[in-house]
Amino acid sequence: MGARETNVRLTAAVALVLFLMLWLPLGQLDFMIQHWMKVGTFAAPFLLLAYLAAAPKRPSLSDPVFMSLALLVAYIAHQFEEHWIDLYGNHYAFYDYVNALVRSVLNSGDNSVAPLTPQAIYVINTSLVWLVGVIAIVVARHRVFPVMALAAITLVNGITHILAGIVNVAYNPGLLTSVVVFVPLSVVVFRRLMRHEAAWIRPVIASLAWAVLAHILMVSGMLAANLYSVISEATYFVLLVIWSALPLALFRGTTRT
Repeated sequence: MGARETNVRLTAAVALVLFLMLWLPLGQLDFMIQHWMKVGTFAAPFLLLAYLAAAPKRPSLSDPVFMSLALLVAYIAHQFEEHWIDLYGNHYAFYDYVNALVRSVLNSGDNSVAPLTPQAIYVINTSLVWLVGVIAIVVARHRVFPVMALAAITLVNGITHILAGIVNVAYNPGLLTSVVVFVPLSVVVFRRLMRHEAAWIRPVIASLAWAVLAHILMVSGMLAANLYSVISEATYFVLLVIWSALPLALFRGTTRT
């Protein structure tokens, strides 16, 4: 086993321990469920500093590791707007926004209808964003598809916010970062990847399909678990984690040196 492979496996092991610490019931869950977005915000500059300290050359979006890191930090900024403080200074605004939207669609005046729970918000964001982001960073120099998946879920989420803003002619928590950061950055990443390898068209399409299905799973699972009680919320969370790890198993031959 070469030194590079050893380092990759060590990094993967550290990432696995990190996520076990995030999710295992060791007494930290109540705090994390309420404050995870603050932890992410404060971690973002340290992620950038760690990359700058370890990078062999000047940061560039031609470097797939930096692509992944830039996308993850952009998503952390988006999570700040969605779940910490939005454009109008509201705290944890996305929780109220989504649940009010569900009640509106159901034509329900019952304020107890709240299928998007704080626990669901926590698992959705630490799996479909943080876990996907860390996987992309760890394997970026050898496997490009997880990077594409991270770019795709960023792009799809941004477009979702923008379409909601257009349809409702109103601001929604996360709209600003979607317009200013999400869509431009993800488009740049895809263009950089496609510029170097035309054969990556199929993986790009597959990554976008994975991201669209991730959003469908996110919404349908939330409703199935917390509105219609078809499945348990724990089952919903397991499905989210499995879906987040799926890019590792797809297009294994799509590599980058």
